[in-house]
Amino acid sequence: MMNTEKTKVHFTDNSLINATNPIQVNVFGAGGTGSKVLTALIEMEHSLVELGHAGLSVRLWDDDRVTEPNLGRQRFAACEIGLYKSLALINRSNRWEGTNWKAETVKFGKDHLGRLPQYAPASIYISCVDSVQARFEIAGILKALSNSRNYGNEPKYWLDFGNSQHTGQVILSTIGKISQPKSEMYETVASLPFVTDEFGDLLKHSEATDDTPSCSLAEALEKQDLYINSSLTQMGCSLLWSLFRNGLTQYRGFFHNLKDFNTHPIKVA
Repeated sequence: MMNTEKTKVHFTDNSLINATNPIQVNVFGAGGTGSKVLTALIEMEHSLVELGHAGLSVRLWDDDRVTEPNLGRQRFAACEIGLYKSLALINRSNRWEGTNWKAETVKFGKDHLGRLPQYAPASIYISCVDSVQARFEIAGILKALSNSRNYGNEPKYWLDFGNSQHTGQVILSTIGKISQPKSEMYETVASLPFVTDEFGDLLKHSEATDDTPSCSLAEALEKQDLYINSSLTQMGCSLLWSLFRNGLTQYRGFFHNLKDFNTHPIKVA
């Protein structure tokens, strides 16, 4: 008997494909993964513009400064020690690509009155944070933003990167439902669950991250292997790129183990 079940896909929100202005992107974290994600976004920005797209406008959030143990595993040079990570990376990116991206030297979050910065809304949110608590805080903020949409700058997607020493995952979520076109070929899926909703228990019971500053690169490598961040970055940003380039995706993330070179994709469901 012929299998007539349609492949499930998620079609990219049309506002990202046919943008008249650069797509607003908020990146949280400028460390081992975040610093490399920013490099990938520079490549993506250049490629999108060359293809006739409006490109990206990135705002990077991190309150940490560059220290000597960051050198080697993160995208920093010795001459940047003491600088805010977000400023060092954004200044370099703007010089490289001629962009006008922004740096924030604070963590993304609400102020003491529970308010978000007026310039916080974006279409895409990318989290490269090192704690489970930070993910749940981001999830709470994004859910609140989904209920107070702004014309032309509505929150659409959350791409979360997380890892331990040798393993990690990247999960793509929609912020609310994304309107899907009618399709005879595919079964369309309008909503992709938050990582905190789908894998919340797994996150809470996962190995606690020791975010105590490392005294050396050797000590830092005991917590996160040299290439786990790079490996996750390339694959995760490829997923984001496919949303722009292909206009749809069959996958909403993956689990990755660099120690045994094994990756398990997560299909749209």
